[in-house]
Amino acid sequence: MADTKEININEWEIGTKCIQAGYRPGIGEPRVLPIFQTTTYKYEDVDEVERLFSLQQSGNKYSRTGNPTLNALEAKVAALEGGVGALTAATGQAAVFIAISNIVQAGDHIVASNAIYGGTYTLLDVRLRKLGIETTFVDPEAPEEELRKAFKPNTKILFGETLGNPALGILDFDKFSKLAKEFDVPFLVDNTLATPFLCKPIKHGANVVIHSGTKYLDGHAVALGGIIVDGGNYNWANGKFPDFVNPDAQYANTSYTEKFGKAAFITKARAQYLRDYGPTLSPLNAFLINLGAETLHLRVPRHSDNALALAKFLKDNPNVNWVNYPGLEDNKNHPRIAKYFDYNGASGVLTFGLKGGRDSIKKFVASLKVAALVVHVGDARTSVLHPATSTHSQMSPEQRLAAGIPEDMIRVSVGIEDAKDLIADFDQAIRASVD
Repeated sequence: MADTKEININEWEIGTKCIQAGYRPGIGEPRVLPIFQTTTYKYEDVDEVERLFSLQQSGNKYSRTGNPTLNALEAKVAALEGGVGALTAATGQAAVFIAISNIVQAGDHIVASNAIYGGTYTLLDVRLRKLGIETTFVDPEAPEEELRKAFKPNTKILFGETLGNPALGILDFDKFSKLAKEFDVPFLVDNTLATPFLCKPIKHGANVVIHSGTKYLDGHAVALGGIIVDGGNYNWANGKFPDFVNPDAQYANTSYTEKFGKAAFITKARAQYLRDYGPTLSPLNAFLINLGAETLHLRVPRHSDNALALAKFLKDNPNVNWVNYPGLEDNKNHPRIAKYFDYNGASGVLTFGLKGGRDSIKKFVASLKVAALVVHVGDARTSVLHPATSTHSQMSPEQRLAAGIPEDMIRVSVGIEDAKDLIADFDQAIRASVD
């Protein structure tokens, strides 16, 4: 049985939430969250199952829409972000797709920052456009009056990333949340690179937060997963989103806003889009991401400190054209750390431009001994990538430049190794690239 002690999780510090939130074992039950490797669940009577299928009763009925291991991870991340509920998905990309699909339909319009992950950019620019959903990409640093021009009568979402991948701009939450309120649209934020340890977007006006759990939440490059967190702070009954209000014939004519109130968004996403599209997270991956999240509060400061040390070294290297890391005091985004972040760190991702063009980049990568060429970020191990030929290769050169991704950019996901060894590795690899 579950622990029945009265506990106010909201009173805990984030480190305690990382370890304790989501799963509370009862007497004689496993202290560590178990892997519930099952597809089905047993019930005693037909009426109970009917109540489950009509959303009149909560519980697991089939693991495509719910599983105890997944439920625990969802509760943990919802607590970390300060949301009213969460939903896991098979990947971060699946989480983005479900969150957006839960809101828009053919004929609708999205306003999105252009400084976002390449896969999300392609989803919005190509795949959703084929489904009749248009997106206008904007420079997140543009003034309010310029951004207002992007909104249309059929705009249904404002989308951005806390830390843009890989341009590393910190989103101006005050400006974006003000625009979302002005046009009365939900404000969706991908918080993957910042993590809830550094920034909690809901506190700064976001309505829905999305994570690729594959990155820092897992932290060890062993599990794919995505998570959507419902802030519970948007009025879905404002007349723009009838599917949240009108009775759903598939679920005994249930109105999500009437029955589930603040949790209408996340309940609808699970009942409709996770069920029908089926990108369910596996119990094993949920277990691994939950295990990784237990040390999030220990790893992110180390990632941040190492990235700052490496950025300072690169900044003084004569073979480096430029360095972009918000943790540097002269970085244009540095003031937003104090404004929006809960910890004086800027996560573990930095970018820099190497002199000598693509040939030098190839020599540099080939010469690394500690870091490795990896299509990933947020790992305990340091990795590098050339975005123009990988994650953002689907974009045109003009689109990449507009998103802050020049051809000489190298993205570094700084791990939690010893900073001295990382600096020595980059030093010798840069020297080898110009020999």
